[in-house]
Amino acid sequence: MSELGHLRADFPILRREINGAPLVYLDSAATTQKPQPVLDAMDEYYANHNANVHRGAHTLAAEATERYEDARSRIASFVDTASAQIAFTRGATAAINVIAYGWGLNHLREGDRIVVSVSEHHANLVPWQMISRYTGAELIYLELDDEFIIDTSNLEAVIDDRVRIVAFGGMSNVTGALGPVDALVDAAHSVGAITVLDGAQLVPHAPVSADDLGVDYMVFSAHKMLGPTGIGALWGKPERLEELEPLEGGGEMINIVERYHSTWAPVPHKFEAGTPPIAEAIGFGAAVDYLGRVGMEAVAAHEREITAYALERLSEVPDLTIYGPKDVTKRGGAVSFSLGDIHPHDLATIVDQDGVAIRAGHHCARPLMQYLQVPATARASFYLYNLREEVDVLVGALMKARKVFGLG
Repeated sequence: MSELGHLRADFPILRREINGAPLVYLDSAATTQKPQPVLDAMDEYYANHNANVHRGAHTLAAEATERYEDARSRIASFVDTASAQIAFTRGATAAINVIAYGWGLNHLREGDRIVVSVSEHHANLVPWQMISRYTGAELIYLELDDEFIIDTSNLEAVIDDRVRIVAFGGMSNVTGALGPVDALVDAAHSVGAITVLDGAQLVPHAPVSADDLGVDYMVFSAHKMLGPTGIGALWGKPERLEELEPLEGGGEMINIVERYHSTWAPVPHKFEAGTPPIAEAIGFGAAVDYLGRVGMEAVAAHEREITAYALERLSEVPDLTIYGPKDVTKRGGAVSFSLGDIHPHDLATIVDQDGVAIRAGHHCARPLMQYLQVPATARASFYLYNLREEVDVLVGALMKARKVFGLG
């Protein structure tokens, strides 16, 4: 058992059986499982402190506000930044939309360019397509190299003085490839463009200092890092957050409201219209506390070990093709593959019979599927609670699938 194997006892769902077999959960790139301290923190809020936050004068409102803002502070500390630089959103997708509309609609014009990579999740692609249509800005793509990493060999030809935004992922949810953050930031800033980092797959899996990355904006989601669904974070440099217009208007995000004019609350509250996801924020705070106790260096080391073992074992399966870097120092724990001519959905259904949960489809990255020239892939993705033994179960299930579909 790996040195993090003892953590499995903290995750109630991992005690389940599926089709009479122990659950082997290999779908953490889609959403992670939740440890008991996260579940307890949310339950404790609802049971003992449930009230709306801010402005309330009574005790419960003060307690709820304290817990909500304390969660913001702990999340900020987790990514090594100031509390005022973290705004809560519905998730990474919502945060990218805040940037796309709040900055793009006010700064982009016809003739400007937005640069994204072909490996982007739809969350970091579709909003830019929409803003491109609304503003007349042109969408330009960065391609991949032979290791499925964003190609930086010709950045000067792509990122020129027409480029206003460069948006890219810190880690691919399909290939696991790490984004070349430094190279892209340097190229963007050399022409005065802003950078947007989709950290949904990066922040949960490696130590991250938002202030040291050099990017202008970063987004990430709680449910990818042991927290609840329905909440994420928008981080930005202070001056960049000031430039953003809020995407939603209403209560809480205002300072003064007149009949025909309003002024906004200070950052980050101007981005948090209406009643916020209070219990979810508290759960998010508990999740980063849990990860902090484990240590992100330990999380990253564990995932490298499991991923290296998975790449080795999967290479033993005949007819199996892996899409992503072979070097574990260049990738995370999302491993996409195809097995002969078996459709990934059929493959996922077959291995589920042995209790193995993997993802199948285009993984919200259809341009990448077109680039790979496949309709879809199967994907196993690992996190701190996975074991080498679970990789063995996956490989055994894949061997069984080969027989079911007449491959051997």
